Amino acid sequence: MSFIWFLIIGGVIGWLAGLILGKDIPGGIIGNIIAGIVGAWIGGMLLGSWGPKVSDFYILPALLGAIILVFIVSLIMKSMRKAT
Repeated sequence: MSFIWFLIIGGVIGWLAGLILGKDIPGGIIGNIIAGIVGAWIGGMLLGSWGPKVSDFYILPALLGAIILVFIVSLIMKSMRKAT
């Protein structure tokens, strides 16, 4: 059951990051889950462990890390569209 919560919270964090930036994450719900999980890792590395914790995610660093990830991915996708 812990793994399912891990995926759900990761998906919500990825979705919120895309919503805050106004950018669509490629891959739909799978992309949101990946962005949330990778964003949590990035946020943990950059900002450490602080704030409320839900299912092994520190929410604030995870959200900030996911926002950074979505921003970088959107820049890469935009440059790839211009190149073609």
